[in-house]
Amino acid sequence: MSTKILIIGACGQIGTELTAALQTRYGAANVIASDIRKSDDKVFSESPFEILDATDKLGIKTCVEKHQITDVYLMAALLSATAEKNPEFAWELNMNSLLHVLNLAKDKLIEKVFWPSSIAVFGKNSPKKQTPQHTIMDPSTVYGISKLSGERWCEYYYENYGVDVRSIRYPGIISWKAQPGGGTTDYAVEIFHEAIKNDSYTCFLKENTMLPMMFMDDAVRATIDIMNAESTEVKVRSSYNIAATSFTPKELTVEIQELLPNFTINYEPDFRQAIADSWPESIDDTTAANDWNWSATFDIKAIVSEMITNLKSTLV
Repeated sequence: MSTKILIIGACGQIGTELTAALQTRYGAANVIASDIRKSDDKVFSESPFEILDATDKLGIKTCVEKHQITDVYLMAALLSATAEKNPEFAWELNMNSLLHVLNLAKDKLIEKVFWPSSIAVFGKNSPKKQTPQHTIMDPSTVYGISKLSGERWCEYYYENYGVDVRSIRYPGIISWKAQPGGGTTDYAVEIFHEAIKNDSYTCFLKENTMLPMMFMDDAVRATIDIMNAESTEVKVRSSYNIAATSFTPKELTVEIQELLPNFTINYEPDFRQAIADSWPESIDDTTAANDWNWSATFDIKAIVSEMITNLKSTLV
């Protein structure tokens, strides 16, 4: 059977660009995008689109059977900052959607599952620098709790039912194509929009808050690469650490000012500061590099150049 892909939560920040990349690789007709509502992005006019609630077990099953889906990318989630405002719904969305898809794989209705985890699984007692693949994990946010629980479910379904589920722990994701989705690292997207439009930005984190970050192109490539790796190469069935670069708002500002010298920044930390303080400063992704040859391409200078060049052409 040829690969037929269903992306659940396709209209989100990562889902939008993942959809485009999968269309290029597998052909638009073999990629079924879905979300609770359809985005205006032109990428969704290329493929079949289904209105689908990620918590609707029957709806997902019907869609899988209708399109003879082989691979599901479950991208729907309530992100860190948004989840804190609605904890019970965040748990329902983040957990039940995963269990629905894992059970479809358990019942042999689909072959492979991708589910994203996050650096939010780590907590105050995790090592802050070069956080290892296996370490203390004590998340303090609803988002982190749900992602850690999801990792345990993924491994459980692999060990007990042979479900071919694959996962990576995303750091902060930076993209010029999609709007930020309510995450604690989203300052690193907002800052570029404000720098170009207004020459200034008020940051909700302190200037020296170091966090792991990644350009969207690298994140999408990592997602597709792990799904295309041989099953024997995917030795971690909870979730893999992946990393690219780490920086602070202050360091990012300096790099932006190299290209936009009039840019200024102010700092007004809010509730997201406590979330950021519980997360790692840098990530050790040696295991992913060894198992399926993961490596990032974009450092901070390359990210800033890409963001400013592309946003200038779309915002101005």
